Amino acid sequence: MCACVSHQLGSIMDLFTTSLALAGLTPPRDRAVDGLNLLPALLQRRLMDRPVFYYRGDTLMATTLGQHKAHFWTWTNSWENFRQGIDFCPGQNVSGVTTHNLEDHTKLPLIFHLGRDPGERFPLSFASAEYQEALSRITSVVQQHQEALVPGQPQLNVCNWAVMNWAPPGCEKLRKCLTPPESIPEKCLWSH
Repeated sequence: MCACVSHQLGSIMDLFTTSLALAGLTPPRDRAVDGLNLLPALLQRRLMDRPVFYYRGDTLMATTLGQHKAHFWTWTNSWENFRQGIDFCPGQNVSGVTTHNLEDHTKLPLIFHLGRDPGERFPLSFASAEYQEALSRITSVVQQHQEALVPGQPQLNVCNWAVMNWAPPGCEKLRKCLTPPESIPEKCLWSH
């Protein structure tokens, strides 16, 4: 048995589409499906150059295209949490990337070459030809994405406290771990 490595960029969204293809089925046509069928990459080693967009809420935080990833915003956790011993990136301090304040890089994104720097520790120099070429490609893809984007309805019911009261790692130190109440999706706790 041979072990194969694929350099295809994948996303959890691709599992649905790929699973359908494995079963010989096609995705539903009555809705947009974001995932790609990764079988060509897995079985035939055909790589697809596709972007992946990373959002936090409605904010585009980063985009990966090919071997490059651009960060438009950086933030790990607040100074308050950090001072209380909660570090979302322990031992991974990267100047300008693992920040405790929300940092805006939308004018000059931090761009990393994931093949040479999979840990995203060494941003490309803004003055380099590689940075300028990657920025041009990513900017074009992001612009096309934002022009074609159709906002959807949230998949989580934000009116449901059982959904919103979560317990992130480190919440014990903050004494902010919450036990979710019974889920009552039809009951919204505030008016729209």
